[in-house]
Amino acid sequence: MVRITDAIELDESEIHFKFIRSPGPGGQHVNKAATAVQLRFDVQHSASLPENVRLRLRQIAKNRINARGILIINANRFRSQDQNRKDALSRLAELVAKSAQRIKTRHRTKPSIGSIKKRIEAKQMRSKLKRTRQSITLNNE
Repeated sequence: MVRITDAIELDESEIHFKFIRSPGPGGQHVNKAATAVQLRFDVQHSASLPENVRLRLRQIAKNRINARGILIINANRFRSQDQNRKDALSRLAELVAKSAQRIKTRHRTKPSIGSIKKRIEAKQMRSKLKRTRQSITLNNE
């Protein structure tokens, strides 16, 4: 079990790892070792996730989730397969923990007296500037 929060634990059988060759330069060893990790987690059918966390995770990680509802995390930051595996797991845990947090509701607040005065002064300055640009008309005609 991978512990995310006090209430959420992911079953390790739901997390699948695929080891692939890491992109970029590397020398003689690069074509032999599959050090990059591709973590796959089925968000859609996971029994470990509560429904509200599942929906929020789909919103947060929408670019990393494919059409079947599988979250894909690629980790190739390190040269070691084990370090990349740990990195992918920590990134998954971070995403799930972020989606488990409650969203604070926004409460409308009244603008302060100072901000109202500042806004009105700015409007008056702008109005004065535009008045000075107007052409002068003569009333004698």
